[in-house]
Amino acid sequence: MRHLRARPCSPDPGRLCEGPVWDHDLQELLWVDITAGLICRGSLVPRADGGGLPDILPRTTLALSGTVGAVQPTRNGSLIAAVSTSLIRVGDDGRQEELASLALPTDGVRRRFNDATCDPRGRLLAGTMAFDATPGAGSLYQLGPDGLRVLLESVTISNGLGWSPDGALMYYADSATGRVDVFDYDLATGTPAGRRPFAAFDGGVPDGLTVDGEGNIWVAVWGAGHVRAFAPDGVCHTVVDVPASHVTSVAFAGPALDTLVITTATEELTEDQLGEQRHAGRLFVCRTGIAGLPTVPFDDLASQHQETA
Repeated sequence: MRHLRARPCSPDPGRLCEGPVWDHDLQELLWVDITAGLICRGSLVPRADGGGLPDILPRTTLALSGTVGAVQPTRNGSLIAAVSTSLIRVGDDGRQEELASLALPTDGVRRRFNDATCDPRGRLLAGTMAFDATPGAGSLYQLGPDGLRVLLESVTISNGLGWSPDGALMYYADSATGRVDVFDYDLATGTPAGRRPFAAFDGGVPDGLTVDGEGNIWVAVWGAGHVRAFAPDGVCHTVVDVPASHVTSVAFAGPALDTLVITTATEELTEDQLGEQRHAGRLFVCRTGIAGLPTVPFDDLASQHQETA
């Protein structure tokens, strides 16, 4: 088992930092602070102390009216964000345009979008959850040229998504199950099938995840203070220690996609825990010796405004 350690970066701690993604065209990092309703942008820069790991220089922050579960770049140069129960296009000027919204059951359960990312063909997959994590209250949706459709129902906390380098497998974490599952994925139709367990967790729950260029799956483990990397056969071979217990997500960033960026949270930590974890809520970086896969932007050029019924 290989053990690595992540180093904190310059941006101030957030409440629930999540969803890091590298925008190759702009050479910048995007991430969100979910409960603060923020989309953040930053650049990877050399550290002032000359260390081998880069730092993250915060650039701009955009505040939206609602929780922001995730953000992704699009092919036309704008952003798509999962805001409360809507998917919103955000332009360079900050102008917002709704692309899709959820028609939710009248059961009194408050829901929101959580993690989201794009499949290898540019379709957006976005999951939901209840604010109080009511079991089975969430779903996994897909936004494509034909609008928004449900892929999975009875989800509790829809989290990490990623695809094998050839796009034939989809990895998915419903955190409440305590495991990451794997599906066969039909790229032509964007349909997952054949769900089966891939990796189980104890001492923490799986949150966001990413897949590298060699097919390894890197999983942020909430409550455990680390990221675990699994080979395609499910064997854990690397642990990245993070000096913050609530690790939320991971992504490969930088021109060579060789820097692992890790997000963390301060939410649900006690005052004593916050005192002990002075870097909680920050972004961290680590070098793993393996490069990631390029981010696939949302194919908004093929998508039309849609609303679910």
